[in-house]
Amino acid sequence: MKQLLILGAGTAGTMMANHLHHKLDKKEWKISIVDERKEHHYQPGYLFLPFDIYTPEQIVKQIEDFIPTDVDLITEQISKIDGNASVVKLANGNDLAFDLLIIATGSKIAPEETEGMLGEEWQKSVFDFYTFEGALALRNKLREWEGGNLVIHITEMPIKCPVAPLEFAFLADAYFKDKQMRDKVNITYVTPLSGAFTKPKSTAALEHLLAEKNIAIESDFAIAEIDNESKKIVDYGGKEVSFDLLVTVPTNKGDALMERSSLGDDLNFVPTNKETLQSKDFANIFVIGDATNVPASKAGSVAHFEAEILTENILHYIKQEPLSASFDGHANCFIETGKGKALLIDFNYTHEPVDGLFPFAGVGPMQLLKESRMNHWGKLAFRWIYWNMLLKGISIPFVTANMKTAGKNF
Repeated sequence: MKQLLILGAGTAGTMMANHLHHKLDKKEWKISIVDERKEHHYQPGYLFLPFDIYTPEQIVKQIEDFIPTDVDLITEQISKIDGNASVVKLANGNDLAFDLLIIATGSKIAPEETEGMLGEEWQKSVFDFYTFEGALALRNKLREWEGGNLVIHITEMPIKCPVAPLEFAFLADAYFKDKQMRDKVNITYVTPLSGAFTKPKSTAALEHLLAEKNIAIESDFAIAEIDNESKKIVDYGGKEVSFDLLVTVPTNKGDALMERSSLGDDLNFVPTNKETLQSKDFANIFVIGDATNVPASKAGSVAHFEAEILTENILHYIKQEPLSASFDGHANCFIETGKGKALLIDFNYTHEPVDGLFPFAGVGPMQLLKESRMNHWGKLAFRWIYWNMLLKGISIPFVTANMKTAGKNF
């Protein structure tokens, strides 16, 4: 019997297990999925946890609840991938041979990459919200914080969900207004980019919102260190931004497994064909989600769209057919802006976010690049969709893997 092995039971890996167990002949293929963790986290919920919008119970469930019964779940740490021998070595000493491998090991924060980030102020006045532990500690801090200089900072790109730091800034504005202490808080958004986002039209819309909410922006900031003693961040050019509370997005890196296996680039992301999602080094290895180095957004929607394309290409590969399914970099993201409103952006490798209507041209009902309550409800509804549809490999009606251009004003 042939072995299809999936590494990682997060969003991307779980979706692939659910897609493929329907598609593969169970007499010919055995599917196994490996992850050292037992809990599955709804990572978009980390954004809401610091503001007491979501509770931990709404974010954390058990991995085994979402893995099909005919898929072998292996709860072990992975030591190394030997691509030449088509073997995955586990920390317990066991070897798992594979005929086909899917790498879905995601990305992780690396605060140790920035001098001073893991200093004495970590989780005292310096916090992340890209981990469950960081978001929970920040929630406890915000409950008792009395105000001052709040700095929201991105270390470097790429990061998971590039709009999340902006959403944090907008939600912080609303949070402190609700607590009737916004006048006691100065909010500064610090980014290595030349503007609020990566594309001109969306940058203009988002910077307008920052100005409207009295959130200062410090762009082109390449951090050199965090000076914990004087509570300031310093960039390589000598610019300084003082903080009383620093909410930072550390460097994001692929899993250290890729470094141990000599499969990753400098940030441990796996070199991947951006269209077929096949490894550039091994024909029988495919890569999905945040683990790839493809120039798409590292977001759950991207993993969702990639999963549909990758399922097709794996079936082509098994039949020794050309990998004809092509991923176009499609991403769509709700951007929470506070006070019950959100923006929606939809883009891909070649088309930047623009205004228009989604998902139906001329009908909507959701507007692109404009704040609306409909978009906010779409953001909140996504949590139900995630647990009940996405992870289970159920397609979302009217939302296609590759982006539609109709209804958008390019």
